[in-house]
This record gives sequence, structure tokens and C-alpha cells, in this order.
Amino acid sequence: MDTRRAESFSDGVFAVAITVLVFNLLAIGHGPLSYRLLLDAWPQYAAYVVSFLTIGIMWLNHHTMLSLVSRVDRITLVLNTFLLMGVVAVPFPTALVADHLTADAPAGGRVAAVLYGLVLIAISIAFSVMWMYLAAHQESLGATAIRAPRQATLRFSAGLIGYVVGTLVAAFWSSGVALAIYALIAIYYLFEHLPGPQGAEPPGSASQPDCSVGEPG
Repeated sequence: MDTRRAESFSDGVFAVAITVLVFNLLAIGHGPLSYRLLLDAWPQYAAYVVSFLTIGIMWLNHHTMLSLVSRVDRITLVLNTFLLMGVVAVPFPTALVADHLTADAPAGGRVAAVLYGLVLIAISIAFSVMWMYLAAHQESLGATAIRAPRQATLRFSAGLIGYVVGTLVAAFWSSGVALAIYALIAIYYLFEHLPGPQGAEPPGSASQPDCSVGEPG
């Protein structure tokens, strides 16, 4: 199958997931509106920004990853389906974090942040498995060349380890600090580039190692 169909379907799923995030903001301001009310809604804003950046960066990386091959097989589509299942689930823990980050019962915020981290870990693992499959079957999938050097694997592992650390912090210490760790990972991967085909270098992802097509270097 041509990659364009897989990309089109995936783009639609990413678009839905990232759009649903704003629904959690729509409840703000029901009733009498004041500046204090808007300021007190900062957990909703924080959860929205972190999730929007995370999904957006994942979309950038997903696009670049599929652009490295000219066709996909059934296994690639299955792996992509599991990846998208995680992506579309992000709005759920986002809403929980927004509602319980500053709740009277701190345990609720920690549970929400742990669930958030588990979803991100699952997505990160799905990205990794899909990447390794594409790299291992690059010839049959029509890739010119894909390489995954050790330093790229370390950069990928840093992202996954960061999500694990954030989840543990949420479970045993603070949901707010955990959310900050998730945000820092997203910001880091805004500057960590994933080289694309023919030397292009679109932004990287919170979930993937380095790769390249074409000229070695």
C-alpha cells in the first residue's frame, strides 16, 4: 500500500485528538465571569499546552517517519493502529489532570498524572516498535536508507526514560512536578531534530530516535 493512504488516515486521527483537547477549556467561564476565575483555571491551560505540544511533535515525527518509506505493509498498518490508539487517548488523562491537579485530595492529582505518564509511555513504546520495524524492513518498504546510530537510540531512550521518571514522580511525590517533566520533554524534542528524506530536517518527536535517508553523515 502507498504510504499516502496511511498518512492521510493518521493525520485525521492526530487532528481529532489534538482538537478534542480544547473541549476541556469550554467549561471555563460558565456562570459569572471574572479575571480571578480565568486565573484559577491555570491547570486546564497547563494540561492543554503540554498535551497540544506533545501530540503536535508526535505528528511531526510520525509524518517524517512515514516519509522515509514509499510503501507500507500490513504489519506496519497494525503497528500504526496501536500507535494511533495511544494518541487518541491523550485527551482523557489530560482532562483528568486538569480537573484534579489542584483538587483538595492530592491523591486524585497523582493518579491522573500517573495515568497521563502511562499513556505517554505506551505511545513512546509504540513509536519505537514501529521505527525498528521500518528500519529492519527498509528494502521491502522502499526506503533508500535508514540508519539508527547508537547516539540516536540514546536520545530516544532519554525521552522514554523521562516519561518513566515523570510517572514515578507523580506516583510518589507531586503531580505538578510530573506535569512539568512531561512539558520539559516536549520542549526538548522541539529542538531535537529528526532528519527527513533528501537532507530535510523537520522537528523531532518526544518518542523517536534519529534516522536519515540519502547521504550518510
